[in-house]
Amino acid sequence: MGVDVTAVARVVGIETTFKDLRGGAAVRLPQQVALVGQGSLTSTYALTPVKVTSAATVGTTYGFGSPLHLAALQLLPTNGDGLGTIPLTVYPMEAEPTAGAVSSGTIIPTGTQAGTANYTVTVNGLVSAPFQVLDAELGTDLEARIGEAINANVNMPVIAVVTSDLVTLNSKWEGLSANDITISVDGPANGITFGLVQPVGGLDTPDVATALGNIVNKWETLLVNCLQFTDSTALDAYQLWGANRWGALVKKPAVVVTGSNSPITTTVTAVTDLRKTDFINLIYPVYGSASLPLQIAARAVARFAKVSNEDPAMDYGGQKLTGIEPGADINQANYLALNAAIVAGSSTSTVIDGVVSALDTITCYHPTGEDPPAYRYLADIAKLQNVIFNLDLIFAAPSWDGAPLIPDSQATTNPNARKPMSAKSAINTVLDGLGLAAILSDVETAKKATVVTIDSGNPKRLNATVVVQLSGNTNIISIDLNFGFFFGTLEVL
Repeated sequence: MGVDVTAVARVVGIETTFKDLRGGAAVRLPQQVALVGQGSLTSTYALTPVKVTSAATVGTTYGFGSPLHLAALQLLPTNGDGLGTIPLTVYPMEAEPTAGAVSSGTIIPTGTQAGTANYTVTVNGLVSAPFQVLDAELGTDLEARIGEAINANVNMPVIAVVTSDLVTLNSKWEGLSANDITISVDGPANGITFGLVQPVGGLDTPDVATALGNIVNKWETLLVNCLQFTDSTALDAYQLWGANRWGALVKKPAVVVTGSNSPITTTVTAVTDLRKTDFINLIYPVYGSASLPLQIAARAVARFAKVSNEDPAMDYGGQKLTGIEPGADINQANYLALNAAIVAGSSTSTVIDGVVSALDTITCYHPTGEDPPAYRYLADIAKLQNVIFNLDLIFAAPSWDGAPLIPDSQATTNPNARKPMSAKSAINTVLDGLGLAAILSDVETAKKATVVTIDSGNPKRLNATVVVQLSGNTNIISIDLNFGFFFGTLEVL
């Protein structure tokens, strides 16, 4: 009311107030992504969360070539084919855990070159500057050139250290995940050979507890985990944290995505099959990829968050993980292996025309005897997130906070009063909107089943029961094709 009810002097008052006239349309939950990982040993940074808008900012803050920076390159690539406007917050962990050690590999050039040629060093899909080898040069002349070529690419996850007879590549962070680094030398076979020792020796992992402790009331719908999928301590910590996010008082569920480049499905399912009740962790494999697992996880999240932001009813099948190195065709699983992987709680992917393509995107959740598993598909969790978000929007509004609560049968002139039927009407409006968005199916049944009552023991408490049916997705299409032969027709003269 624009003019106070106690006013007596003559006046015309107009109070302007915004009214939402969308008529019950569901509000899409804005996706928000969290990046949990380590910086570089050469960078000094605080362990406080920072919202970022570019991979360059991550590199400047936490070190170029660090896990955080390499993941950010997949989430926020310079070509814009990433999260776009979806917010990204970095939750850093220490680059140097308590008992940590870097991983180290070596390159030893030997032999005599026959014909001038250019070579490059590739580290998990990242390519060094080219270095030239002249005709008749000895391999022992090349160490400095190789080291310079590697260090010229600041995005490399390693630093090259040159000695008289070899090039040592040390990871830019400490921990077991540094053992995922792989190196190769690319160029013609012209006499010079490059002996390679793949990086090993990375030890320990940082504790994710500090990073997760910084996520309290904020919605973070998807988390990128830069540690290994075999790190059960970290996965357990994520599961414990994530279970609390589903709680009635927090009501902001999230899923944590961890990557794998293992060439076979059973390596992943050996981990996921032990996590039967875990619907927080999602292990995303790209079989036989040269990309780091953390790069795979980040690219997958960039794709999934974009889909959920634009249409939360959609599944993620067919999403292209450009920027991730595909594995060889021999590493790709057949249908039976893929089906077994899903049954054991592992997501799946394939390679189509040289590009990694998403198949089924699922959490580890697959309890014995529960068919279908309720929290299996990430797409279904995204739908539930939107249901929770929309219900919370209504009842967390000031118009409900502390409003007078009276029975349905009672008459009132108080515009602030609320009744159980008021709540049911508001809920049903949300259900209609979620049905129109194809997030829910059979909305009419859900509306009829909605029950709202004033608590029998507490007059200040409203109890509501809402039962919804999530929409399905066309993940499987079965066609029965019948055929026969044409035998001609008898012509009547």
